[in-house]
Amino acid sequence: MALPREHTQSVASQSISDVWPSLLGVVPFGLITGAAGVSAGLSVLQTMASSLVLFAGAAQLAAYQLMGSGSPVLVVVLTVAVVNLRYLMYSASLAPYLAGWKLAWKVTGAYIMVDQLYALSLHRFREERFSSPLSRWVYYITGSALTWVVWQVAVWIGAGLGAKVPPSWSLDFAIPLSFMAMVFASIRDRPTAAAALVGGISAMFAATLPYNLGLIVASLAGIAAGMWLERKRLS
Repeated sequence: MALPREHTQSVASQSISDVWPSLLGVVPFGLITGAAGVSAGLSVLQTMASSLVLFAGAAQLAAYQLMGSGSPVLVVVLTVAVVNLRYLMYSASLAPYLAGWKLAWKVTGAYIMVDQLYALSLHRFREERFSSPLSRWVYYITGSALTWVVWQVAVWIGAGLGAKVPPSWSLDFAIPLSFMAMVFASIRDRPTAAAALVGGISAMFAATLPYNLGLIVASLAGIAAGMWLERKRLS
């Protein structure tokens, strides 16, 4: 299964070339998330520990915001679970291309999965650009590891700066932009478009619910709409 060194370097270079534009959005998102952790009452060490364990920007940010507003622990846990439900769908769609991966590769890949590398990997794998399990893993893990490093450094800097970040920097613009980029990249057909549309509209109407429950309501409404259209299409 071993690949020639030149080929391995070529696959790794391709992964880096594909992922680096997305890192421009990862940096401000990580800075904001780190600052949000400290603002929620966590120390820099606690913020970094949660970032290392979760490694899920959207879930981290949602959890910090809920903790800062005094939401119950159950709501925080449920919100993190709902926000991360998409990784189940990511894993299911990537599964056909993971045949031949060792258990350690799958475990590492599951922990380090990020939205950008999921979309890039699925696109490249469907092109049949990489034929062997090892070349696919090298492509996936190279970009994911680079994103992981950039994310953790950005969170650490954001947590260190904390409230010292001037409001005039307006870095919070990166959050909706990051989510919009993820959403638009995920829309491939009518069910996914319906899920995004229904989820977005529901979020606006449910924004005033207590404990930020609007996020959970909107997520469930979007998922239900997407699943209903998908079943209707398959029936």
